[in-house]
Amino acid sequence: MEVNPVFSLGPIGVTVPVVTTWGIMLALVTLSWLATRSLQQKPGPTQVVLEGVIGAMDRAVREVLPNAATQVLPFIGTLWVFVVVANLVGIIPGLHSPTGALSTTAALAVLVFISVHWFGIRSEGMSAYLKHYLAPNPIMLPFHLMSEVTRTIALAIRLFGNIMSLEMTAMLVLLVAGFLVPVPLLMLHVIEALIQAYILGMLALIYIAGAIQSQQQRQSEKREPHA
Repeated sequence: MEVNPVFSLGPIGVTVPVVTTWGIMLALVTLSWLATRSLQQKPGPTQVVLEGVIGAMDRAVREVLPNAATQVLPFIGTLWVFVVVANLVGIIPGLHSPTGALSTTAALAVLVFISVHWFGIRSEGMSAYLKHYLAPNPIMLPFHLMSEVTRTIALAIRLFGNIMSLEMTAMLVLLVAGFLVPVPLLMLHVIEALIQAYILGMLALIYIAGAIQSQQQRQSEKREPHA
């Protein structure tokens, strides 16, 4: 993928993945506004599809976090929708998936990292949340911190590697076989893009659930009477 700056904002160079990401965000915001500005009690085809997608995401979140689904769904749902679209953009001739650039996946991983701690702190408070890094013994603090860093790096590299390899495989197959196998290759790209988006969203959901549920578990243990 082209990483040379397209233009500069002062000392900051804006690359192709960044421009594509901005375009996706603008398109999603515009489509969301158009799809929700005229909701009706008797839904039309577009509203039925929209409600079906949101309902499916809501059920997936509730299976993992039944008590906090309302709080977490907006973030996880937005993450799913964005990554799906970003992964599928590579199908359009002349465009590349921004998730095939490490800078984009690293930004998503950092966003997930921040959200995990945000929801964890929101669940019980900063002091109580930070104490779990010292459990069961303060000597575990470096290991807890290392775990946070390594899983964030793994999240970024996993999505980047899968999407980049998918686009490279598609390019190589087209170079060797020409356009004799475009439809199966296109379907493979779509399926893999959906799977990778689902995995990223589920991993983010599991990390957030771990932060919230650990707080709720410690809170319930405090309320239990000692035998």
